[in-house]
Amino acid sequence: MSIESRLADLGVTLPDAPAPAANYVPFVQVGDIVYVSGQISNGPDGLITGKLGDDMEVEAGAAAAKTCAISLLAQVKAACGGDLDRLVRVVKLTGFVNSTGDFTNQPQVINGASDFLVEALGDAGRHSRSAVSAAALPLGVAVEIEGIFQIK
Repeated sequence: MSIESRLADLGVTLPDAPAPAANYVPFVQVGDIVYVSGQISNGPDGLITGKLGDDMEVEAGAAAAKTCAISLLAQVKAACGGDLDRLVRVVKLTGFVNSTGDFTNQPQVINGASDFLVEALGDAGRHSRSAVSAAALPLGVAVEIEGIFQIK
């Protein structure tokens, strides 16, 4: 089964790869590795903003992280010339969580992305990861995630 078919079974349609917001590129390919710039939490109704530990709960943060993972896959699809089945595996995610100084559940928030990628990609979605706090993120978004992927 193709990756896009598995995504469809999960009710996920990849959006067009988001354009960069400044003077950088959305991804860089070096050999068989694709480095994808940070993708911010963005849903069908626009940016998902909030601060974990203040006005946003862990479950909502995890849902925001899932939207970042969907955007990461959209960028990988663009890097693969539209053929997402060229994706070999997710290598690493670095997740940034807009959170208060005393909030310590960053890993549970970024699990929203990690769990989705494993559900969509199986073992190819298993990855190394960092989940860190940020005092603020661009445009007030709740989560930003960057990723490293192997393609063929």
